[in-house]
Amino acid sequence: MPDLSGPNPSGPHSKTPTRALRLGVAGPVGTGKSSLIALLCRELGQVLSVAVITNDIYTDEDARFLRSAGVLDPERIRAVETGACPHTAIRDDVSQNLLAVEDLERDFDPVDLVLVESGGDNLTATFSPALVDAQFFVLDVAGGGDVARKGGPGIARADVLVVNKTDLAPYVGVDVPQMVHDAEHARDGRRVIALSRTDPASIAALRGWVLDTLRRFRAGELVPTDPGPMAPHSHADDLPHSHARGEVHAH
Repeated sequence: MPDLSGPNPSGPHSKTPTRALRLGVAGPVGTGKSSLIALLCRELGQVLSVAVITNDIYTDEDARFLRSAGVLDPERIRAVETGACPHTAIRDDVSQNLLAVEDLERDFDPVDLVLVESGGDNLTATFSPALVDAQFFVLDVAGGGDVARKGGPGIARADVLVVNKTDLAPYVGVDVPQMVHDAEHARDGRRVIALSRTDPASIAALRGWVLDTLRRFRAGELVPTDPGPMAPHSHADDLPHSHARGEVHAH
């Protein structure tokens, strides 16, 4: 694996971006988004310059959790208090988050990686490509093995779907291989990582994906895609389909 730990080279003939790679982390409440970010900070903080933005409505609780975990210099963890649904601040009006990201990149230049965490939201939450270059969507086994089949933009089309807390599966009656299979089917084969912080192989897979994404970003090969609100899905009585924005499906 190439060395990605140094600062970004730049110059008039370089295709390398001069800003950080921005990765979004979305998913429902309680799926382990903050813990996943803490894990990535521990795994990558010694080899990359990392910073974090958290989103909550009226609190900085997620930022305080990460600061107390000691995973980064506390000044590298900034909180955005959205004052409204966090989904709005990561998709509809991303200005608060963009300003926070740019402040971090300026204050700690050079920054290699900025992780942007959405406040806990529902299965429709996705990041605007104007804010992030790629995004995780996080589910956990405690939410039920069937949730991956339910579809939605984040599940179906985020760059990576993380099935988190797989070590809890025996206690909640979830068949992890079946859940991963269902997730891969819902995602048309896009990457799914079954993750447990007690499983070194799954941590290595997560770390490897981030480093490879950073490599592609620096090489100018990463093209942000929009999971959007119109991802394919299905109802019990029909075939997979999509709705145009604002369209209501008749039953």
